[in-house]
Amino acid sequence: MISKKQVIEAQKQWSNGVIKIGSLKNNKIECEKFTNDFLDSQYAFNLGDVLFKPTKCSIKQFRLTKSCAISYFIAVENREYSEDHGFAITPWTKIRFKNIGFILEENRAIAMGNCFFTDLDGNEIKTEYTFGYKLINGKLKIDLHHSSIPYNSALK
Repeated sequence: MISKKQVIEAQKQWSNGVIKIGSLKNNKIECEKFTNDFLDSQYAFNLGDVLFKPTKCSIKQFRLTKSCAISYFIAVENREYSEDHGFAITPWTKIRFKNIGFILEENRAIAMGNCFFTDLDGNEIKTEYTFGYKLINGKLKIDLHHSSIPYNSALK
């Protein structure tokens, strides 16, 4: 049975990786290599389908391949989508999860809640997220990633 502790540890690893990507933004080769390795370690792209709906996408909202995820995370030169500006190279100084709930099973877990991103000026951005994890060789890998900005009633 997957535990809450394992999910929280996976969230810490994800947060630390995204922060590291931003710290490497001025070293293109190292940033691209780390991002590639990060996606391999955190996501299950090489094992099957990954349902990835990142926050800052409006034209192509769904990213179902690793190359599409790389485009979103670091907006490489030959990126998949022109709307991508490199979410992970902002850079972020702190990322924290506030979990609202978990569904825990033997080889699968889902976590939902809010995720807060702090930029270099100390501004905090709140997102809503749902991450689904598969247990693969003792490690949790994301196969469902949905994040969005909270609803704004002023935009009715």
